[in-house]
Amino acid sequence: MSETCVPHHDYAANLLTGFLCIGITISYLPQHLRIILTKSSEGFSPWFLLLGSTSSASAMLNIIVMQWGIVKCCRVLSFGNCVESVAGIFQVFLTWFLFVLILVLYMIYYPRHLKYAELDVDMHDNRPPHHIKTPVPNDEWRLSIILSWVVFLHILFITFVTFLLLSTKPSPDPSRRSTQISLWATFLGVTSAALATLQYLPQLTKTYRLKLVGALSIKSMLMQSPGAVLMVLSVALRPDTNWTTWLVYAVAGILQGALLIMCICWRVRQRRLGIDDFGNPLASLDTDSPADVTRGPDGGMPLEVAVDVAVEADLRDDLVEAVAVEGASEMTPLLARKSQSEGEEEQSGSRWFEWLRRTR
Repeated sequence: MSETCVPHHDYAANLLTGFLCIGITISYLPQHLRIILTKSSEGFSPWFLLLGSTSSASAMLNIIVMQWGIVKCCRVLSFGNCVESVAGIFQVFLTWFLFVLILVLYMIYYPRHLKYAELDVDMHDNRPPHHIKTPVPNDEWRLSIILSWVVFLHILFITFVTFLLLSTKPSPDPSRRSTQISLWATFLGVTSAALATLQYLPQLTKTYRLKLVGALSIKSMLMQSPGAVLMVLSVALRPDTNWTTWLVYAVAGILQGALLIMCICWRVRQRRLGIDDFGNPLASLDTDSPADVTRGPDGGMPLEVAVDVAVEADLRDDLVEAVAVEGASEMTPLLARKSQSEGEEEQSGSRWFEWLRRTR
């Protein structure tokens, strides 16, 4: 143990790792804050978050397997030497944690107007159809829930298999890994690289179709894309690592750069069209209408319907106020019963108003 647990003092690699840990945290903060402050995660692809979470989890366990011998040396090394030895593992763990936090915020701040399906109810007049929410989950919201469970089960499964192999398949030579461990580490590394290759394709497709930046943070991508080069160098310089450990970060950096360029192009287009990152007009409407006109093309009430609802609500309030001034009780009809024909007309009118209320 004393021969194999010799601490490696590479001050350049340690300095680079410390700088990257701080840089990784700072680069993810604008993305987290953007989702929290806008209270919306619209624009993210759930497949992008699934592939990114599973890819980073596989990369994290890959470096744990590759440096498991160094981790065990912490039993005989000092605290400072132990921290220096496992700094690469902490760096990869931090990347996984901060990315999974985006998935958590995505689920918490998923737009309410996109969670459930809507029905268009015909108003039987010249007004446009009225949008009514239903308790039926929208397809993308249902998919997001399923994929979140897949991410959770995936990390549980690969963590269980990893530590099962590490604890039950020791190598006769303490300085070498067993064949099973080597194969599992290679599988994790190749899987992570493959998932990272596919990770940005759904997001690139979704962003291209939306032609909007959405909740994506350009500031985060501006920091993370160049940082991918430093990330590759930092992981590659660590002992007991190979190409399967750093390949994932090289692939992710290239594809993230492509997404960054696309978002910058859409931001320029949005400014030219006078809309924000979610497709809303930059000039806000100033109205005293009590009707709820919400943001986005898929949510809320059309302006024409909102105006009609507000006008009809004011008319009903005026009628009720007029009856109250005359001293009528709540059982008194709004119009006096003058004749049988007029009573039938008043009854049919009340039914019509009652039906109109139910449709809303």
